[in-house]
Amino acid sequence: MLDKTYDPAAVEAGRDEAWEAAGRYRPRGAGTPYCIMMPPPNVTGSLHMGHALNHTVQDTLVRFKRMQGRDVLWQPGTDHAGIATQMVVERELAAEGTSRRAIGREAFVDRVWQWKAESGRTIVAQLRRLGASPDWSRERFTMDDGLSAAVRRAFVSLHSEGLIYKDERLVNWDCQLHTAISDLEVVSKEVDGQLWHFAYPLEDGSGSITVATTRPETMLGDTGVAVHPEDERYRDLVGRHVVLPLVGRRIPIVADEYSDPEKGTGAVKITPAHDFNDFEVGRRRGLEALNILDPDGRLNDTVPAAYRGLDRFAARDRVVADLDAAGVLVKTEPYRYMVPFGDRSNTVIEPYLTDQWFCDAPTLAKDAIAAVEDGRTTFVPANWAATYFDWMRNIQPWCISRQLWWGHRIPAWYGPDGAVFVEESEADAHAAARAHYGREVALEQDPDVLDTWFSSGLWPFSTLDWPAGSPELQRYYPTDVLVTGFDIIFFWVARMMMLGLHFMEQVPFRQVYIHGLVRDEAGQKMSKSKGNIVDPLQLVEDYGADALRFAILASLAQGRDIKLGESRVQGYRNFVTKLWNAARFCELQDCRPEPAFAPEAVETTLNRWIVADLAATRDVVTAALEGYRFNEAALALYRFVWDRFCDWYLELAKPVLDAGGPAAAETRATAAWVLGRVFRLLHPMMPFVTEALDEQLLGAEPHGLIVADWPAPVAVDDGGARAEIEWLIALVSEIRTARSELRVPAAARLALWIAEPDAAVRARIAAWRPAIERLARLDGVHEGMPESAGGTLQVVVDGLTYVLPLAGHVDVGEERARLDKEMAKLEADVARLDRKLANPQFVAKAPEDVVEEQRERRAERAATLARLEAAAARLEGR
Repeated sequence: MLDKTYDPAAVEAGRDEAWEAAGRYRPRGAGTPYCIMMPPPNVTGSLHMGHALNHTVQDTLVRFKRMQGRDVLWQPGTDHAGIATQMVVERELAAEGTSRRAIGREAFVDRVWQWKAESGRTIVAQLRRLGASPDWSRERFTMDDGLSAAVRRAFVSLHSEGLIYKDERLVNWDCQLHTAISDLEVVSKEVDGQLWHFAYPLEDGSGSITVATTRPETMLGDTGVAVHPEDERYRDLVGRHVVLPLVGRRIPIVADEYSDPEKGTGAVKITPAHDFNDFEVGRRRGLEALNILDPDGRLNDTVPAAYRGLDRFAARDRVVADLDAAGVLVKTEPYRYMVPFGDRSNTVIEPYLTDQWFCDAPTLAKDAIAAVEDGRTTFVPANWAATYFDWMRNIQPWCISRQLWWGHRIPAWYGPDGAVFVEESEADAHAAARAHYGREVALEQDPDVLDTWFSSGLWPFSTLDWPAGSPELQRYYPTDVLVTGFDIIFFWVARMMMLGLHFMEQVPFRQVYIHGLVRDEAGQKMSKSKGNIVDPLQLVEDYGADALRFAILASLAQGRDIKLGESRVQGYRNFVTKLWNAARFCELQDCRPEPAFAPEAVETTLNRWIVADLAATRDVVTAALEGYRFNEAALALYRFVWDRFCDWYLELAKPVLDAGGPAAAETRATAAWVLGRVFRLLHPMMPFVTEALDEQLLGAEPHGLIVADWPAPVAVDDGGARAEIEWLIALVSEIRTARSELRVPAAARLALWIAEPDAAVRARIAAWRPAIERLARLDGVHEGMPESAGGTLQVVVDGLTYVLPLAGHVDVGEERARLDKEMAKLEADVARLDRKLANPQFVAKAPEDVVEEQRERRAERAATLARLEAAAARLEGR
């Protein structure tokens, strides 16, 4: 017997362990392969709403494909998260009064492994609580032995082909962490600062050229001034020189398209070692790249003695004061601009010239671009391909080295004269060194580690035992779909495409499904500073994993961000409760599966209708899941379960069940059959409650729904049943709506009049009169027209007008006045919002979430207005 009250904690407890123990998560070994690679969450992470969204989508897909008979592998694993993990352990050491440098590299790495063993599985446990069903027995870690071997093989192979090399280039440098970081780890923030204008004197004393900068300290590293080649103001100055104030260095004026004649003075100072754009100008124009900073962000020995050792920001103040004293400060003005910050250290990031290892991404990108152009990999929604192309066609060399201790150490060893030996092991490096020197020499391994995106770029095939090779690698590569957010198309999707095509000669995935961000209920991005972060684990605790999963999927429209808050999850908890209560009602009515039940052979109108409606719903849900339209699949099932099955079918079935006989027996069998199909259709989205109900109500095999067959199409000739029941639903719904909008008292029993019903309507009225009177709260159904004294309300269904007298129940004049007043207010609101949204300045300058909020408010007001207009039209004489 089902519990009277749905308790998600009781329903969901232990089910994940039972599924895994029964081997339900493992590939079945038969059927067409279907593979998804889990984007490996950081080992330092804990479940946030982004994880909940991403893994709910993946789990829905793999459960759906299992039920379709596919041989599903959902490959799980975690990422070693170089910077994040190192920072966690460094904080622990600091709390103990020591540091990584105090204990040394080897001891520090051992300490990180110890932390990983004790604390690094939090995210995995949390994903299990959400119902994620990958093959956990195959779980990988980006620094396990197999994946580490894959990283070394890939590095050595690419180096031997000239696709990995060492170079001096600009990188994003974190002065606090003392390492290069990726663009993804840089957060641009708008800040209030100043723009300083300085006059650089011409070498011959004939005048000056004015430049502007937000970083005056970098002028000590200037090696040129650039103007646009078509800027008439400076054409005669190109090729001449200025003398750099405070330094005395003679630097050229060059012509380059980078300089914008419409911006500022049209002349820009060029500091190739401290600005990414300037670096490219310097390379094009042969300008020296002069690094004026040390790794701490202090000025080094290349600058005049007065500034050496100063912190970059202290140097800024000193430089401005000295330039002012020298009489070359033209003006200072307030300026709001974007500044890069490290997402871990929250310090300003410096473009920094340093020796690093680079991967030749422009060469690797060529095949990756072609693979999307020719359709071997497609994006869903398709518009994200444009973003991919934009990034890939403008890709720069990829800095793959990091100045950290936690990570894959670069497999390069240096000899006494600086010769480098890139090999997969130290023994191989010594062998190569002996061949090079003709004797044994001491070697020193490169201290840097690899960017975490390098190892995760190999993920689709390294997890399948590349380079050793395995049957799984042949069976499951290429994978079917990658589920990810748009923010890492470049950082991860692009790298997997490049490396997969290079090493496997096939794309790593056939489709890339890009989902949006999870925002709060008001449409604002979640952040700690706003205090609007929603904790998915708390939502699971309060409402259950099924409710959270279904809320996510029902909100997940292609190409749009998700608005999600506690109230929405609570609403879908009510949906799960509705399903539970419907199942319990059917249990109390002794609705049990009939082995010989044939849905196409049911005879009663009500049962033919529900079978046909479920068949149509099944087709909609299947097509929607195949097309990654998760909200359409979820909402189709929501409407069927709540509206069609619970509110209408079971309500209309009650008198039949009470009456007994063959019709009741058929209805019990039909209800059980429908619930069985509903449980299967809902299972990929709400796995816990559906399997619990399938087992307890229908007596199904324990832990069997997860591998049950997806419902097959049902060809039903409903014999007009759908049209008849839809007429009944429309009539009762229209009457209910009209009563509500015109504020007819709930206890009032109105008479229903039909002026000129045809034979079909008469037959339907005769068949369903008790149901109509009960559900619409009527006092009889009559033919003809009633007396109109006191007013009437009218509803139209299938072109036929139905009239209900209001005398004694509603003051029609008062009701008309109320409607007119409310409609006038709504019309004014809609007009005001239309004016606001038609203002180009508002749409362009207001935050996106504010504009969207106004659009939604306008749509809400317009819908309410339309509803009240319809209500007014129902009153006689309107």
